[in-house]
Amino acid sequence: MLPSVYPILDTTALAARGITPTAAAEAFLESSARILQFRHKGFWSREVFATAQQIARLCKEAGALFIVNDRADYAALLGAGLHVGQDDIAPLDARRVIGPDAVLGFSTHNAGQMCAAANEPISYAAFGPVFTTGSKERPDPTVGIEALREARALTDKPLVAIGGITRENASLCWKAGADSVAVIADLLPVSCTKRTLRDRMTEWRQLNPR
Repeated sequence: MLPSVYPILDTTALAARGITPTAAAEAFLESSARILQFRHKGFWSREVFATAQQIARLCKEAGALFIVNDRADYAALLGAGLHVGQDDIAPLDARRVIGPDAVLGFSTHNAGQMCAAANEPISYAAFGPVFTTGSKERPDPTVGIEALREARALTDKPLVAIGGITRENASLCWKAGADSVAVIADLLPVSCTKRTLRDRMTEWRQLNPR
């Protein structure tokens, strides 16, 4: 089963707060994060890959899952799990790259996509955006809590709620049946240091310590 809180290390959001992905990963893992996703939407330079390698090592040492967003090739090189969206490499092709045992997540945004995902070789399904999100330039339409509850009934796989989730509304997602909530912005205080990130991760863990 997935951890109840699913932190996403978005390189753009972290740069805006003036903290490196590696430092953020260390802080979250020190506060008992059990999964981290590395999300980099730009060019994967040698430096970016080295950063992902560092975080993969930190996750392995902490016994946490490490997930790469979008890039099946780099996930395979890093021995990591993978998360893909509707416009990325198809889950069946992704599975051929990362192997049969790696964790594979797949984003869905409506009931039709969720039903189709039932036939894909995925480990978990994500659904959203549940609330308004600022992490995408062209976000899909907000689905709301009721649609999340309906999505829960459409899959037996672990379900991750995505999009605009905060400490104030996360409980609504868990009550609607989400096993986990993916979080970017609300894990990042205005003043980001390793200490404030540890404190924020601890706050999140206390909301649902499962």
